[in-house]
Amino acid sequence: MAFEFTDDNFQETALDTEGVAVIDFWAEWCGPCRLVGPVIEDLAKEYEGKALIGKVNVDVNRDISMKYSIRSIPTILFLKNGEVVDKHVGTATKAFLSEKIDALL
Repeated sequence: MAFEFTDDNFQETALDTEGVAVIDFWAEWCGPCRLVGPVIEDLAKEYEGKALIGKVNVDVNRDISMKYSIRSIPTILFLKNGEVVDKHVGTATKAFLSEKIDALL
């Protein structure tokens, strides 16, 4: 299951740790987000122990969304050692996201 990033745990789990984190900003009412959701879940299982892959519900966690100027969803941020190194807005295939993750590992 994909990790649930929140306003309360984001600093500790995404920014203050070494390694790769992939964060999907989404909302329940967002159609394209529902297409990306299962892909994120699959990637979380495949990269367990190698990268932290999770989701941020923008309706519940507004502080993170504002900090990273998330205006369109789904938006996927790629962090390495706490720094944003890549960003993708819109839907994406599993192969596309895997390629980006592999390049960061």
